[in-house]
Amino acid sequence: MRSMGTVLVTGGASGLGAAAAKAVAQDGGRPLILDRDVPDFDGDHIEIDVADRPAVEKAVDELAERYGGLDGVFTAAGIDSCGPLDGVPADDWERVVRVNLLGTAAVVRAALPYLERSGGRVVTCASTLGLRAVADATAYCAAKFGVVGFTRALAVETAGRVGVTLLVPGGMRTAFFDGRDEQYKPPPDARLNQPEDVAAAVVFALRQAPGCEVRELVVCPDEESSWP
Repeated sequence: MRSMGTVLVTGGASGLGAAAAKAVAQDGGRPLILDRDVPDFDGDHIEIDVADRPAVEKAVDELAERYGGLDGVFTAAGIDSCGPLDGVPADDWERVVRVNLLGTAAVVRAALPYLERSGGRVVTCASTLGLRAVADATAYCAAKFGVVGFTRALAVETAGRVGVTLLVPGGMRTAFFDGRDEQYKPPPDARLNQPEDVAAAVVFALRQAPGCEVRELVVCPDEESSWP
């Protein structure tokens, strides 16, 4: 197993991103966080919207140069806007795709030169709804299906140079569901994972030895209704 090193985490101020950043630190690594919000724990942070590609490129370069490169990237930043296609404002619908898919690609593209130099690793964050479609989630499914395709193609493209893992998490107990209409929230008795447990899978993938690839990880509650 390789040492953790310096790991860039998007969406690292809350939810799964925060859990992963803390897990990196606990494993002896250095988390660097990109998020619109400020984390409530130690870790160098740049306040940024991952949908802003020029800002992403600048922030990734700034952090990588500050700490002598990057050993890993975890793209946890994500949003949703639930509702039927003709009921979600177009700007909101498109923003889901920009953050979840285009933001993922922008961060990975900016980080790739540093990861190639270090023989580092990328873990992208899709969803069980990147494998199975449901109603009132056209934007989220489109974005997460896109992350699945992007990551699989990236793994082929960078084979032998950069490690690539696709993380497919199911429902978690985070603030992701806050602010939704009740019909789009998990019921009170829903079985959801703790983000810390999913973060352990991220650390597992990041610590794989050179040449050993964990290509895809599905981590979901044992009664996850959206899997398989």
